[in-house]
Amino acid sequence: MKILVSIIFVLISSTAFAATSEPYGKGGYIREFQPEIDRANASGELFRIKGHCQSLCTLFLGLRNVCVQRSARLLFHAGHDRQRNIHAGSTNRMLSAYNPSLRQYLINGHYMETLAFHTISGAAIIDKFGYKECPRM
Repeated sequence: MKILVSIIFVLISSTAFAATSEPYGKGGYIREFQPEIDRANASGELFRIKGHCQSLCTLFLGLRNVCVQRSARLLFHAGHDRQRNIHAGSTNRMLSAYNPSLRQYLINGHYMETLAFHTISGAAIIDKFGYKECPRM
């Protein structure tokens, strides 16, 4: 019985305390994101995309154990350098993190050819593009 209670506690706590996109929601530079991407992929723990998630924050969609909250808002745009010049390599890096249906949608809509944000709701990321919905906490 004690072992069962311990297992249940670990399962509940690991879901409740999963890493989230919140500290990265405003985007930034890849050197700030890559360590967290590597850590999350290595651990295999659940990673929640929640709240506002723009630009490089959307790279978390490529994690092996990612979920998206329905209330999240993901904002996509072309990759760029520090001078805000669109950069094909950065754009392709972001596109490679997305599943094929989301990638094709963004390409077809030309959303990754401009620096203007294109917002997609967490609900659409789940329902339209097939990402896993986060379990309720």
